[in-house]
Amino acid sequence: MKLLRALEKPLKRLGVERAACIVCLLAVTACYLGMQPGGDLMAQTRTRELPVYSVDRNDGKIAISFDAAWGAENTPALLDILDEYGVKTTFFLVGTWTEKYPEMVKEIAARGHEVENHSTTHPQMSKLSEAKIIEELRVNADRIEQITGKRPTLFRPPYGDYNDSVVRVSRAQGYECVQWNVDSLDWKNRGVDDLIARATKNNAAGDIVLFHNDSKYIVQALPVILAKYQAEGFEVVPVSELLLQGETTIDHTGRQHQKEPATNTI
Repeated sequence: MKLLRALEKPLKRLGVERAACIVCLLAVTACYLGMQPGGDLMAQTRTRELPVYSVDRNDGKIAISFDAAWGAENTPALLDILDEYGVKTTFFLVGTWTEKYPEMVKEIAARGHEVENHSTTHPQMSKLSEAKIIEELRVNADRIEQITGKRPTLFRPPYGDYNDSVVRVSRAQGYECVQWNVDSLDWKNRGVDDLIARATKNNAAGDIVLFHNDSKYIVQALPVILAKYQAEGFEVVPVSELLLQGETTIDHTGRQHQKEPATNTI
């Protein structure tokens, strides 16, 4: 490696044992960071594929989202509350849920909310092969399209579990992979006050808030949460409306930014 050759003479002055230790350390470091022979150390460091966790906006828009994988008992009440506050949002549905509650899926779409993909069987996506990831996306997308007439374009991995392959494959299949940066932890059923506090603490434009349609206290908490958002000047929009259009980048925190136009340096 160029780096080791450059250090050859200085290392000889240190003595064989000390030089050997340093060489071993450098070799281990290079391997760990993924450096290839003849390459630059920083340039060869692998970049992770990240979903969108939040969006760089300054217009007061935020998005709330509901994951639906199990029950549907609370869903009619949630839809009524959303109507009352004039809010359109995004439901990420699992295929087994869409199969069990097709009329509810149809009602969600009819009320003007986004119906998006949360996999077919709610697996840990990072443990699947690429072919299986594609199947998990396709089967549920086919079902959603059959019910609503519209194919989903957003994907949220179950459990928030993903790796580079999950993000890369889902994007290749025409999805934007979406997580969240505000977690209500409503599924832990800690009470109405806890849910409200977690969902409304230090909110900022570009937030994506996670709820679940069947959590125990969501029906009681949601009106208070929406009223607080609106009182603070936030506009709640569906996730697809929150996302930026055109060329974008995602930073190391998962925040989506508009891509800066290239500048001519000649």
